[in-house]
Amino acid sequence: MPPMGGRGGRFQTAKAKDFKGTIKKIIAYMGGYKIGVIAVMICAAMSTVFHIVSPKILGKATTALSEGLFGKITGSGGIDFDYIGKILLTVMSLYLVSFVFSTVQGYTMSTITQKLCYKLRRELSEKINRMPLKYFESKTHGEVLSRITNDVDTFGNGFNQSVTQMITSVTTMIGVVIMMLSISPLMTLITLLILPVSVIFISIVMKKSQKYFKQQQEYLGHINGQVEENYSGHLVVKAFGKENDVINEFDATNATLFESAWKSQFLSGLMMPVMQFVGNLGYVGVAISGAFLAIKGTIEIGDIQAFITYVRNFTQPMQQLAQVTNMMQSMVAAVERVFELLEEEEEDQTTENAVSVDRVKGAVDFKHVRFGYNEDQIIIKDFNAHVDQGQQIAIVGPTGAGKTTMVKLLMRFYDVNGGAIELDGHNLKDYNRNELRNAFGMVLQDTWLFKGSIMENIRYGRLDAKDEEVIAAAKSAHADHFIRTLPGGYEYELNEDATNVSAGQRQLLTIARAILADNPVMILDEATSSVDTRTEHRIQKAMDNLMAGRTSFVIAHRLSTIRNADLILVMKDGDIIEQGNHDALMEQKGFYAELYNAQFA
Repeated sequence: MPPMGGRGGRFQTAKAKDFKGTIKKIIAYMGGYKIGVIAVMICAAMSTVFHIVSPKILGKATTALSEGLFGKITGSGGIDFDYIGKILLTVMSLYLVSFVFSTVQGYTMSTITQKLCYKLRRELSEKINRMPLKYFESKTHGEVLSRITNDVDTFGNGFNQSVTQMITSVTTMIGVVIMMLSISPLMTLITLLILPVSVIFISIVMKKSQKYFKQQQEYLGHINGQVEENYSGHLVVKAFGKENDVINEFDATNATLFESAWKSQFLSGLMMPVMQFVGNLGYVGVAISGAFLAIKGTIEIGDIQAFITYVRNFTQPMQQLAQVTNMMQSMVAAVERVFELLEEEEEDQTTENAVSVDRVKGAVDFKHVRFGYNEDQIIIKDFNAHVDQGQQIAIVGPTGAGKTTMVKLLMRFYDVNGGAIELDGHNLKDYNRNELRNAFGMVLQDTWLFKGSIMENIRYGRLDAKDEEVIAAAKSAHADHFIRTLPGGYEYELNEDATNVSAGQRQLLTIARAILADNPVMILDEATSSVDTRTEHRIQKAMDNLMAGRTSFVIAHRLSTIRNADLILVMKDGDIIEQGNHDALMEQKGFYAELYNAQFA
């Protein structure tokens, strides 16, 4: 049966796109662990060999016991308990050695597997920090998270079980055939006749079940996505009264998942009972042929007992191989998704002879900037603007005008398709990407706070800041007063989504964090959108103090918040159509004046 586990339980069997290629990647990825895996294979093989030899030796004890009983009955002899005792002691020793090898193999394999999973998770974590923003904007959070958690776990479970199970099963089958041949070639031939029947059945079942496993994995992803979206947006669902729609959509997806899951599991589960049925046919053949050969004196009674044990040991690994096949498909499909993420295109993190950001002043030039998220859909056609050091620049315009896109270009979340953006006279591409972003402070409309104290959340802006500096930043953001009204004050614990404080309070905390970071260039994207009008005026004063002496870019729909900006860039359809201060733009009676008057009509 395919493994179940993961978040909330899952069926994780899917067909890999390139099975052989992914197997090669796994072997290459193991690196220094290959020697350990070889040692595991040797231990697994040795454990199996000692286990296989035991039944034939134990059969001699059965023969000695039956002959002794027959001799006692006929008066021609008795039971040689010393001989039987030696045989039993030998068998116990063989089983003990087999156990030792098996234990060493299990410990080594578990260690290697967990080290590989640790390595994969670490590399995935590092990889995410090097990947472009466009990757995460094109994938759901659940899909990315699934590769780091579910897929790595599936690989670990599958790798740990399938490698040793395959070695053990193959060694057992080969060893058992050899031992059966040593007892009776005729009975071995009868036993081997069940092999083609088993192979044919396994092939038919696998072929039929594979499409259901694939569909099952696909709809599992759909369900995970629906649960994540509906859980994170449950307030919106309730506000619009869409509970029934959400339930109906989930039920439809869940029904498809149920249909494919039970079919795949049912077909996979058929292997065990049918294999047992085929194995029982082998037992019947062995019993009849064994009795015939024993009567003729060709084999002994103990050999029949040993041979029946070998028949069971022969059919069992065949069943295990069928299970391992499903497990390996699951493992390879999962690790293939992990490797896909690891092989995704990365951002260039460093630049040769990079310009230092230590003395960034904040002068910014946009020179004929051209950009589109897709090459054939250019949304910013010819953007030109000059920003002096210390200026407050407001970017306004209707939704979809390209305001936030300009910020993403400024921080090199995306690179321009044409033209250039310069910081202090140097092209942004001349800076190391991470160092460049350290020159920018950001306050976004969507607040991000983590589970922890308010003190820790504000200090995230500058981890070496003292408590006094954190409190000073909170005061500048007009957050100190409300913080001190909370139980514990600055040690008040925020929950996972910070929903135990209001939206406006969350925004104040992110502003305090940005103030503490003290970056030379500030970016505020609708930073006051979640606060009331009274708080907005207080924050605006704090923002004026924060932005004094440093370059700042303010994206705002509330035009009242940017009346004092040094330069207002009015964007429409990806281009600047007007620029100037508030008074000059109002005098022009153009697009900006229309927007402003529409808000205050």
